[in-house]
Amino acid sequence: MIPNNGKVLLNDQEVRRALERLAYEVIERHGDGARLALMGVQRRGVELAKRLKAFLEQRLNREIPLGSLDINLYRDDWTHLENQPQIHKTHIPFEVDGSEIVLVDDVLFTGRTVRAALEAILDYGRPQRVELLVLVDRGHRELPIHADYVGKKVNTSLSEQVDVFVQEQDGRDLVLLNEQR
Repeated sequence: MIPNNGKVLLNDQEVRRALERLAYEVIERHGDGARLALMGVQRRGVELAKRLKAFLEQRLNREIPLGSLDINLYRDDWTHLENQPQIHKTHIPFEVDGSEIVLVDDVLFTGRTVRAALEAILDYGRPQRVELLVLVDRGHRELPIHADYVGKKVNTSLSEQVDVFVQEQDGRDLVLLNEQR
């Protein structure tokens, strides 16, 4: 359910434009994308990666491999969580070795999700390169990780949270800044 309060950071049109712009940035860096593959971090990163795939395929006139990655078992905090993490499926239908992977996630915060994702990817092979694409970078890194592609950079306080809603799961595209619950 999408809350009625919070500051709107991106509405549905702005989410679409940000993803389209990010797709162009990926094309600028990868040219024809011969070794390019997308990997979405479960859950909302997968939906964003599917949309990027559509933009890229339309512009490059070729199929771009897409995988989905569940990082829950790689988290460094799951033994301290109050609730057990919900495990989703990892699906990688392409050869990881030698590929140029663009890892897609909704929000970059401490960097711990990205660290876990990198560890998970390496269990499947050794890519030529891994780049990070996020819809929102909210700062407050705990690890030396940065995004190569950013839809929107937002300065937040630690008492705030960024909530991303996507059409496929939530019925609407929206990014909100809220006080932490």
